[in-house]
Amino acid sequence: MADRVYPAAKPNTNGTAGAGANNGAFPATKAQLYGATRPAYRPQPHHRRRHGRSCCCSCCLWLTLLLILLIFIVAIVGAVFYVLYRPHRPSFSVTSLKLSYLNVTSSSMLNSKFDLSITAVNPNKKLVFIYNPITISILTNDIDIGDGTVPSFVHGKKNTTLLKAAITSSGGALDSASVSTLKTDMKSKNGLPLKIKLDTKVKAKMGGFKTPNIGIRVSCDGITATLPTGKTAATASTAGAKCKVDVRVKIWKWTF
Repeated sequence: MADRVYPAAKPNTNGTAGAGANNGAFPATKAQLYGATRPAYRPQPHHRRRHGRSCCCSCCLWLTLLLILLIFIVAIVGAVFYVLYRPHRPSFSVTSLKLSYLNVTSSSMLNSKFDLSITAVNPNKKLVFIYNPITISILTNDIDIGDGTVPSFVHGKKNTTLLKAAITSSGGALDSASVSTLKTDMKSKNGLPLKIKLDTKVKAKMGGFKTPNIGIRVSCDGITATLPTGKTAATASTAGAKCKVDVRVKIWKWTF
């Protein structure tokens, strides 16, 4: 009996076995091709930012060095100035203070009159002081009870000058707390504790050179006054008066 020959079976393209075997032969998608050819991201250094930072650091360094140099020069100039001129502050003292009248009206208006004499001393041998007009205030317990002025003047070397001023307050209104405090002090047997303030600006002259105006305040404490009896002015006690001179520097809106 002759054997039968069967034709070879065609590959099953729709079967699961054929699909699993040929998965690796599928062509790559566009996304896979793009990802495979896309270069890796590498951030580039910001040369401009580094250059800007280096310039800023250089400017800060030079400014710091310049500031140190200026401070050094000022220190040298100050040392030379001190050695050559030996500067000292002027001194002030209350020579006399007389109270002609002091009263508070029923409408809380203050009226007062003082006659003040102050001695100013320039102890320097090579410095001349040039004073602007001086404003003077007399206070008791921080209550302003009189104001006046002294004209500008030139204070020569090793010179003593007597300054005189009429200090008055006419018609100045006081608040109720100030009126109460002032009336209590006026009745006290110990008298009124007074404080004198002088404010001005002064230049120092050395040969042909003048400094800029420098603000000064003179504060004098330890003064006591009693109310006058009749028309005779009362002389205040100034034996314990002490005056202090402070330099006042103004920076923009603040005064130190």
